[in-house]
Amino acid sequence: MDIEVSTLHAFSDKPLGGNPAGVVLQAGHLSESQMQEIARQVGFSETAFVMPSDQADFKVRYFTPSDEVDLCGHATIALFYLMKAQHIVEVGMYTLETLAGILEVVVQNNGEVYLSQALPVFGEIVDRQNIADSLGISTDDLHAELPVQIVSTGLRDILIAVNHVDVLSKIIPDFQLIAEISKANHVVGYHVFALEPGAEVTLAECRNFAPLYDIPEESATGTSNGALLCYLHKYNQLSDPNDTIYTIRQGYTMNHPSEIRAKLTLDISNEITEIQVGGVAVHIENIRIQLS
Repeated sequence: MDIEVSTLHAFSDKPLGGNPAGVVLQAGHLSESQMQEIARQVGFSETAFVMPSDQADFKVRYFTPSDEVDLCGHATIALFYLMKAQHIVEVGMYTLETLAGILEVVVQNNGEVYLSQALPVFGEIVDRQNIADSLGISTDDLHAELPVQIVSTGLRDILIAVNHVDVLSKIIPDFQLIAEISKANHVVGYHVFALEPGAEVTLAECRNFAPLYDIPEESATGTSNGALLCYLHKYNQLSDPNDTIYTIRQGYTMNHPSEIRAKLTLDISNEITEIQVGGVAVHIENIRIQLS
């Protein structure tokens, strides 16, 4: 069987930027094992498979080269960008059935796609020394006031604040140790970030490591940055959080520059009622995968 896979880079409008994702638009006839094999052959961090849903406008399943995951932000941006280009969807709001629940996707006039994520769940505080050791840095390089904490808006990540953007480039990840710590804490991986002090447009720069899922480093992560924005709101790091669109930089240390847009909606009690993460994508090429 011959399967066509569209390849796109999400969170960038340049072919060398962003995060690559595979998209299979007509996947209703594929078995779970076939989807897993396609994702393995494509080799990107995630491939999205679109199929009919009796609960939402579309159902999407996401596979890394080794496992199925509940949700993938950058692959969702890629697939809706592609569906808009092919006139499967137009400007407007759509519902999406995922293993992380029923989510909303908004396609805007300017070409940006925004995914609403699950409301945040704040988990355990993680030992700083173990985290620093696994990144090849000192605990002095970690932000003195912000905790190392597990946060989820669909996928559990360990959020790790470092005290300066220069620390990001000196990280020497021990992928085996990161995988062990991730497994022990039941998380996908690490989201390491440095705040951009005084910046009104760019909020932070970050790096993301998920070797437990065969993703040593990822150049743009939608779900992790949704969790990051919620974390920064919880710890009073956002000057004007309600409906402000923040930009988060990622992938610069990999020479795959990406810009992720993220915003929160708050109620009168300053509680989060919605998280949206979005951006643009660029269509690279279609490839064909042969299944036996």
